[in-house]
Amino acid sequence: MKAKDLLGRRGELLAADFLEDRGIKVIDRNWRCPTGEIDLVAIDGETLVIAEVKTRRSLRYGHPFESITAAKLVRLQTLAVLWSRHHAVFLPHTRIDALGVLDDGGPDPVVEYLQGVG
Repeated sequence: MKAKDLLGRRGELLAADFLEDRGIKVIDRNWRCPTGEIDLVAIDGETLVIAEVKTRRSLRYGHPFESITAAKLVRLQTLAVLWSRHHAVFLPHTRIDALGVLDDGGPDPVVEYLQGVG
């Protein structure tokens, strides 16, 4: 596995732990279909949470959140519907969240969290 892929996987693990620590139950990871991929699917009360995780080693090429475009948010909304249908999970609310992970390989990576970005 490439270093970039390892960094991304570590970021997703850190993000999943971050959500779980806040009482948000992660129920699926890296779900793929022809339309795209969802990094994390979680449940927060009566809300289905679709979480986009972006991991960077530094801010040298911008903040992780900067790579979440309007087009990506539209795709995530579509993917949320597809995931719900595929898994027959229908909750009253759906939310798109973003987690930015800064991980330079040191002992203290930073996880930033934005609820309801799209």
